[in-house]
Amino acid sequence: MLSEGASLETVAALLWQGDEPVRTTKAAANAPVRKISTQAAIFDLLATRAVSDAPILGRAPGLLKQDAARVFIALADSVVRAIHSGSRNKRMSTTRASRTRWLHHRLAEAWHRPAAADSIRRALVLLADHELNASTFAVRIAASTGASLPACVLAGFSTLSGPLHGAASIAVRRFVEEADRLGAVESIRDHMVDSRSLPAFGHPLYPQGDVRARALLDSVKLPKRYAQIRIAAEEMTGELPNVDFALAAVTTAARLPEDASMVIFALARSVGWMAHALEQTQAGKLIRPRARYSGPALQPPGRAATASTPCSACR
Repeated sequence: MLSEGASLETVAALLWQGDEPVRTTKAAANAPVRKISTQAAIFDLLATRAVSDAPILGRAPGLLKQDAARVFIALADSVVRAIHSGSRNKRMSTTRASRTRWLHHRLAEAWHRPAAADSIRRALVLLADHELNASTFAVRIAASTGASLPACVLAGFSTLSGPLHGAASIAVRRFVEEADRLGAVESIRDHMVDSRSLPAFGHPLYPQGDVRARALLDSVKLPKRYAQIRIAAEEMTGELPNVDFALAAVTTAARLPEDASMVIFALARSVGWMAHALEQTQAGKLIRPRARYSGPALQPPGRAATASTPCSACR
C-alpha cells in the first residue's frame, strides 16, 4: 500500500503520469512572513493565480503537468508560510536540509511537531484522491470550461471548505469536546434521540468500514477520549469510524492545531483534483447536466381555473 512509505509528491507523479516526484519547496531564504490563516492563504493564492494562469484547453499534456507541479509547489509554500506566520518566529528558515525535505517534513517542522511527520505523510497519501466526490466533480466542471488549473483547484477547495466535506474532521473535534463534558455514551445517545447523524461514523461507500480510516487508526495510539468514543459508537450504532474521525484522531494525537486536518486534506486532495482536471481536458467538451422538473403538475398557459384549482381571487 502506498500509504506505508510513499510521499504525496510521489503520489502526485503517479496520478499526473509524470516522470519524477515533485519537490514542494520554493521559498526564498529568510523571507518575511505576513500573518494570515492557512485557509485564507489557500484562497488568496488560488484566486490570484486563477486570473493570471493560462486556460488549460488547447495546451500540450506536458505543459499542463508542469503547470500542475507549479501550482502544487506554490500552494504548499503558501500554506507553510501561513503556518509559520502563526508561530513566534516570523521569518522562515530555508536551509539546505529544509529545501530537500518532503512536504510532510515541512509541515511537521512548521507545526513544531517533527515526530508527527510520518502520520502527516500517511494522511496526505490516503487523502490524495477519492473518486468523483462533491469537490472533485466541481473541479471537473471547472476544467470542462477550460478554466486555468488554479481556478479548477479553487472550485474544489471552495466545495471542500463546507462542513459536510473537508471541514467534517473539525466537526468531529467539536463532538469530542461535547463527549468530554457529557460522556461518550450520553453524547452519542443525545445524537440518536435527536435523530442527528453521528459525526464521522459510517460511510455510504464502505459498509464494511472505511479502509482509509483503518490505515490511519492502525498507525497511531488513539487518545483516550477518541478510543472511548470509538468503542461506544460502534457498540451503540454498529457503524465504524470513517476517515474524518481518523484524521481528527491523528492530528489530536500528534498535538497539531485544529486547522491541521483541513490543511492536510486540502493539500492532499489538490493533487487528485489536478489529476482529474488534466484527465477532463481530454474529453474536450463542456459538462452540462440536465434538470428534470419533479414538482406539482403545471397548468398550460391560458387554461381557465377549475373547481379543483380555484383562482387566487377566490381564495
